[in-house]
Amino acid sequence: MEADIKDILHDLLTRMDIPYSVIDVSLMDDDKTYKANIESDDSSLLIGKHGENMQALQTVAKLIVYKKFPEKKDFSLTLDVNNYRSRQEDSVIEMANRKADYVRQTGKSQSLPPMSPYFRRVVHMHLMQPEFDDLETESHGQGSYRQVKIKLTV
Repeated sequence: MEADIKDILHDLLTRMDIPYSVIDVSLMDDDKTYKANIESDDSSLLIGKHGENMQALQTVAKLIVYKKFPEKKDFSLTLDVNNYRSRQEDSVIEMANRKADYVRQTGKSQSLPPMSPYFRRVVHMHLMQPEFDDLETESHGQGSYRQVKIKLTV
């Protein structure tokens, strides 16, 4: 499957006339999520404003994989460009850790800035680890203003 995803991304980038140097595809620990990282000197075009182009390319690649392999219904594909998304994830996790420490010190709930569903999920999953069993998270707000609130468990 990794080779097929790599071929699909290669074809997409070639047809779009976007140069790249490496496409690395790996299966994550959950055995159903494939992570693809594209290395390119033209990363700003691939990433777009706030990752919008990267998200669109990910959606197109997923659709092609679904079409090509209809029996593979239970998989996910996460696309990254020059590890842009990975750096963002690290930054969001670091912020969540700081807010979690503040909640523990003061007992006051803290809200993170509004973020996409993907990054809210990253925060929720990170704070579900055993070392955070004294905390809980919830999403609140509407649309693009939706954010994660961290609070002590009752």
